[in-house]
Amino acid sequence: DYKGQKLAEQIFQGIILVSAIIGFIYGYIIEQFGWTVYIVMAGFALSCLLTLPPWPMYRHNPLKWLPVQESGTEEKKAADRKPKRHAKS
Repeated sequence: DYKGQKLAEQIFQGIILVSAIIGFIYGYIIEQFGWTVYIVMAGFALSCLLTLPPWPMYRHNPLKWLPVQESGTEEKKAADRKPKRHAKS
């Protein structure tokens, strides 16, 4: 559903943003850019784990689909088809 997709997107962006800020601050304090990358990658992995699977918290508002209409349209279409005649040159 659309509300679940919006929630997943907000969670994903929030975790990435927080991990980037924490990673930048920590990497700046210890003067190691590698730790910044590791923390951002860990945040990315956590956000993927929380948002990619179809967890029940994202499926509270299911979409209402139209019912299937059963009719003999296939048989009718086959009967209405006329063979094509090519023009003689």
